[in-house]
Amino acid sequence: MELLLDPQVWMAFLTLTALEIVLGIDNIIVIAILVSRLPEAQRQMGRLLGLGFAMLTRIGLLFSLVWLMGLTSTLFTVMGEEISGRDLILIFGGLFLIYKSTSEVHSALENGAEDEGGIPGGMKKVALWTVVLQIAIIDIVFSLDSVITAVGLVQQLPVMVAAIVVAVLVMMWAAKPISDFVDEHPTIKMLALSFLVLIGVFLIAEGLDMHIPKGYIYFAMAFSVVVEMLNIRLRKRRAAPVKLHGPQAPTEENA
Repeated sequence: MELLLDPQVWMAFLTLTALEIVLGIDNIIVIAILVSRLPEAQRQMGRLLGLGFAMLTRIGLLFSLVWLMGLTSTLFTVMGEEISGRDLILIFGGLFLIYKSTSEVHSALENGAEDEGGIPGGMKKVALWTVVLQIAIIDIVFSLDSVITAVGLVQQLPVMVAAIVVAVLVMMWAAKPISDFVDEHPTIKMLALSFLVLIGVFLIAEGLDMHIPKGYIYFAMAFSVVVEMLNIRLRKRRAAPVKLHGPQAPTEENA
């Protein structure tokens, strides 16, 4: 009861919740891409189950603080660079994102037609549990730094758990409209896949201790989305494509 009456606890809770929601943007992009391989009827279930397991894994990380903080200790050294367990998770997570996004681009460009289940042609159907497992694993990679930050930011474990639960609930609410919008606009989907490559490179750089401010990544993503939204609006307004004027035949006036 004392926690609920402490204004500092509420400030820490709001700060941590906002941090978790902002850092979850890239996670929502990954979810939108992964569930696109599921039949239309299973996509919402895949989102909810994936985020549900992701929430459990985040809370599990909080309850294993000793193991979590041990990830920052050096395991071995390569060419003078100290590599820890956290670094390995970030590097392999980044490599997986790059592989996943490039393979999705290749599959999407092979055949743009959709089958009866709403899955683009050229893409193989996957089982629901496979997508849920991938979402949960990727969330561990994405949430690793945010959970470590939460441990340093807030000392009360109930506050950290509550912030994670609220953040995941917001992501559950936002995942469907964002995923539907990405599915309806192929150019946005290609942009999202390019974002995944960018995030994958960022994770690898972080794993190699090349610290890049995440604000730069988010600014680049936001700028690209704004430009593409303007392009979509222009395409909707334009009933017919613009045709370039070719050489005109001479008229009597010009002859």
